[in-house]
Amino acid sequence: MRSTSASRFAAAALAAAALLTVAGCGGGDTQPGSAPPAKSSSLRGLVPQPLPRVPHFTLTDTAGRPFSFAARTRGRLAYLYFGYTHCRDACPATMDEILYALRRQPPAVGRRVEVVFVTVDPHHDTKRRLRTWLDHFSRSFVGLTGTEAQIEHAERAAGIPYVRGVYTQHSSLVLPFSPDGRAHVVYAQGFRPADYAHDLPLLLDY
Repeated sequence: MRSTSASRFAAAALAAAALLTVAGCGGGDTQPGSAPPAKSSSLRGLVPQPLPRVPHFTLTDTAGRPFSFAARTRGRLAYLYFGYTHCRDACPATMDEILYALRRQPPAVGRRVEVVFVTVDPHHDTKRRLRTWLDHFSRSFVGLTGTEAQIEHAERAAGIPYVRGVYTQHSSLVLPFSPDGRAHVVYAQGFRPADYAHDLPLLLDY
């Protein structure tokens, strides 16, 4: 992963642009004119202002069961990411980065964390394909799918832009919702695995 100040600036610009693009689309507290993300003094992620609230949506997991994101992740640290399984760079890199952070925590900490991957390409990503892909990272990672309309609703609820029928233009933002139901930071491409690992236990304390 890149670690230069230039790459950090690019990551900040990307996150700010993405959040401002979806302002007012149902992403919790996000409103038109929201300030762009800033660096926290302790957390390494980008701090959105105001802090997004946990989105309320229900999709289908890889076992065919309904998964209510807000209800199933209540009281936990939940990393939410939208992507697709045949993505060659951002999606697998992001899952690897989160897995790296988890592997550097005590088992008791890891049991309080949920990683939720929502496919933006439901026609290609069958439940079986999605489960097989996620198992390359961790069997504990949750994979969700649904109709295009359901996934569009989920993205809008999370404040993420959705481009119907153009899944390759998905957002690269990672939203980690702390036990208090807010995303105190967001991550974009350019952050290192060590940044995720540093922030993880801190995010559990909210």
